[in-house]
Amino acid sequence: MSSITLASLKRFNLVMGCLHLVQGLLMFVFSIAIDQISAFKTPVWSYFLRFDTETFSLVTNPQLVGRVPFAMFVSFFLLLSALAHFIIVAPKTNKIYNQDLEKGINKFRWHEYSLSSSIMIVLIAMLFGVYDIGALIAIFFLNASMNWFGLLMEKINQYTDKTDWSAFIFGTVAGIAPWVIIIMHALGNANAAEVPWFVYAIIGSYFVFFNLFPINMILQYKKVGKWADYFYGERGYIILSLVAKSVLAWLVFFGVMQP
Repeated sequence: MSSITLASLKRFNLVMGCLHLVQGLLMFVFSIAIDQISAFKTPVWSYFLRFDTETFSLVTNPQLVGRVPFAMFVSFFLLLSALAHFIIVAPKTNKIYNQDLEKGINKFRWHEYSLSSSIMIVLIAMLFGVYDIGALIAIFFLNASMNWFGLLMEKINQYTDKTDWSAFIFGTVAGIAPWVIIIMHALGNANAAEVPWFVYAIIGSYFVFFNLFPINMILQYKKVGKWADYFYGERGYIILSLVAKSVLAWLVFFGVMQP
């Protein structure tokens, strides 16, 4: 029997949902009320080809697609997480959540991560100058795919005696790809000594938290110590989610206020 009960996980999800909600609402209000924050908008460009009738050749034709109200989207990152926690504790969905946990799976977690973490990594990419709409779409869906592979990992291993790591490996490859794009821009855009402190804080924090989630999964499937209890790993995901999202959200948010 697990020392962590379904009832305690329900309460835990409710508390975490409230903490996400408070932070998200604060950020949303700041994004509207503070001029310096509301004025920070990142451009999104398309770089399609057009035919130049003078040179009879194809040339790049940059077009501004629009500007993203950056701080407001940071608040959406946390509000989505709050919504997911509240969905989990709702009577009908909580029953599904409990049944799935007893099978060693949490579908709600992976679908929520696929949206919230993908929004955050797109915002981080934009801070480093990734403005191409095609690259941003690719980053979003690669990161979402990484989380869907996490869901597939849990689905597959409900029915296996020996852990099948193929979905974990494919998810890792998908998750690394957006970081290749971000690091290329981070290293290619400026003198490293001139890069603001918060940029390095974002990279360092995200890299640490990025790795803690798969480590939590590995410990679950290796059944190391307390992680032999799936509920313990589930609580670990919830704690990691709050800490990681809070740190990243506020770092990115205050990055908006830098010169």
